[in-house]
Amino acid sequence: MLDVTSTAYSPAELLHRFQARTSESPITHVEHVPAREGRPAPWPSWASPEVVAALNAHGIARPWEHQATAASLAAEGIHVVVATGTASGKSLAYQLPVLSRLLGDDRATALYLSPTKALAADQLRAVAKLGLDGVRPATYDGDTSREEREWIRQHSRLVLTNPDMLHHALLPGHARWGSFLRRLSYVVIDECHAYRGVFGSHVAHVLRRLRRLAARYGGSPTFVLASATSGDPADAASRLTGLPVTAVTTDASPRGATTFALWEPPLLPADPLDENLPEVRRSALSETADLLADAVVAGTRTLAFIRSRRGAEVVATMTRRSLDEAVPGLGDRVAAYRAGYLKEDRRQIERALLSGELLGLASTNALELGVDLVGLDAVLICGYPGTRASLWQQAGRAGRAGGEALAVLIARDDPLDTYLVHHPSALFGRPVEVTVLDPANPYVLGPQLCCAASEAPLRADDLELFGGEAARAAVDGLTTSGALRKRPSGWYWTHPGRPDVDLRGAGGAPVSVVESATGRLLGTVDQSSSHFMLHTGAVYLHQGVTHLVDELDLEDAVALVHRADPDWSTHARDVTDVSVLGVRSHVDAGPVDLYLGDVEVASQVVSYQRRRLGSGEVIDTKPLDLPVRELRTVAVWFTVSPRALGAAGVEPPDVPGALHAAEHAAIGLLPLMATCDRWDIGGLSTANHVDTEAPTVFVYDGHPGGAGFAERAYATAAAWLAATREAIAACGCESGCPSCVQSPKCGNGNNPLHKPGAVRVLDTVLAALGTVTAG
Repeated sequence: MLDVTSTAYSPAELLHRFQARTSESPITHVEHVPAREGRPAPWPSWASPEVVAALNAHGIARPWEHQATAASLAAEGIHVVVATGTASGKSLAYQLPVLSRLLGDDRATALYLSPTKALAADQLRAVAKLGLDGVRPATYDGDTSREEREWIRQHSRLVLTNPDMLHHALLPGHARWGSFLRRLSYVVIDECHAYRGVFGSHVAHVLRRLRRLAARYGGSPTFVLASATSGDPADAASRLTGLPVTAVTTDASPRGATTFALWEPPLLPADPLDENLPEVRRSALSETADLLADAVVAGTRTLAFIRSRRGAEVVATMTRRSLDEAVPGLGDRVAAYRAGYLKEDRRQIERALLSGELLGLASTNALELGVDLVGLDAVLICGYPGTRASLWQQAGRAGRAGGEALAVLIARDDPLDTYLVHHPSALFGRPVEVTVLDPANPYVLGPQLCCAASEAPLRADDLELFGGEAARAAVDGLTTSGALRKRPSGWYWTHPGRPDVDLRGAGGAPVSVVESATGRLLGTVDQSSSHFMLHTGAVYLHQGVTHLVDELDLEDAVALVHRADPDWSTHARDVTDVSVLGVRSHVDAGPVDLYLGDVEVASQVVSYQRRRLGSGEVIDTKPLDLPVRELRTVAVWFTVSPRALGAAGVEPPDVPGALHAAEHAAIGLLPLMATCDRWDIGGLSTANHVDTEAPTVFVYDGHPGGAGFAERAYATAAAWLAATREAIAACGCESGCPSCVQSPKCGNGNNPLHKPGAVRVLDTVLAALGTVTAG
């Protein structure tokens, strides 16, 4: 039974309460981030007195130094990115110049872009409450009605939208937006660190298309970007916009002290009936649900970040059940929040969180970005979110008006999480990652050039904007294929409709999840996830209610489900094959070869397992008949000669398991080096690959054309594989477990795996690469 209290807890007291749950402390490290005094600055002389008065009325007496510096650069027409910590007031850095300009020039307009609808809605509330006449701010997104869209086009001077709407609606309909584009003074790009990988590469070209069309109407906007702290914000912002950008990175805002704990769930008791079963840790989801329930009972407003949609639903359901057992009805103060919810559901949850009606929320990273979550005391992070930038962004959600905060990273049974909770120096005191995006990716560049040509004929001088030589080569190829037609005035799109280009790489329209009995739309799932989440027989969770999938109709993009309460979960299994198309770079290290190159990946979901809830026991495996998916992408791979493996003590029967284990761990540890997580990448290992004719381990980007992750792996191969080797060797299990070499996404059911052989394989690879480096 939970001890219900209304006492306010300090971070240290709450952490002690958490620890009291277990006899052995699950905390591996506690980092104390000290409080910091703020450094205010005077209001710039150019700032509108009306804006300053409105900000004063809302409690902002003066800006912080970084706000004033960034705002003044933007006011001078200098493109700027402000990259400071969570809750450092980055929004004021762009609100001040934008609103001052709109009030000083009644014809000027501005565009605000955010990666999520929730963030745009939050910014609209922030601007609207200032009560400035004549600004007429409005959100323009997929939830905006046709009538509202027409009013916005004609009257709004500050349009808040997202890259998807800019791509699908505003730019293709630029003739109706001509007046807005001609007067466009500022483009604000909020949370710009979110634009990475293939998505970021697409957005980079959407922004170039915006710049081109604005110039056609006579507009020349200044770009103001806001980012979490990142490795090189000026370079990332420049690659994103195609413009020189000045960075402001010194954070002058005050910050309350943060207690940051690393938490490793305890090992479950061994099964007395089966001594051969490996020890496993309690699931991070269960641990997070218990901590969230404890925090809510303590009256602590807490946000739990969960990596998957399904996980967020599970944590919310478990937390509600636990709370209702303690105090009937208390579970109503906890909810789940994730992408795929309908607009009405999202808005209701956001209002309840802001009002304090909800005390606990289990969310995906949909709430990681700068939504103003006032009054949170603690953040639980269920599993490393993939990058240090995201980790600090999520941790920064806690802290009431500069007050003390608690953040807890709860490790999953995963090689990277296990490594990090035992190597805190890999998290604390290290710079965050460089944002990776590649506008020259041909799978992005070609379709985006088609979009640009469909909006207005491409001229020769436009090609410099889109990448110069790479764009010229892409246009030649598109002309040869018939997608574009060259005329004296430029290149024209040849088809009647607009190009069908998906910015987020989801591979088609989202799949609608519909309740069979009522026809009610529950939500949506992206195409790329539908084979795994919505196959026939899959368990699907929505707002804590369990459904079973009756049918997945890929042609009509709909999944029919019915309510059920099974005592099992479902786990899809797939098979993968990799073909080498070409080598970009190669390191010859004697018995070991390291490659970077282009590959084709063919994958197919072929079956799913039903596993008993609680025990994880496999009930059965059922076949599926789903189509093969093909992906051309970039991979890093290494080969090891059979003779070297034999010399290292890896016997021929153990080679497949050794390579497989090394592959799993390498995928798990790559996010330590690149801005990705293991779900962004895939892998394959084989004792004799048909293209390499040798034992081979592949790790590839899970996006068409690549996302820059394989290149980063190739460039940091020695450090990446050394960390992989250490993570495996340091794990206390005997034959391999989820903390070292087992993978939650393995299509082969984690079989075969040979943990000692994986260490010997990596020793061989590292020794050979070290010889090359030394040479």
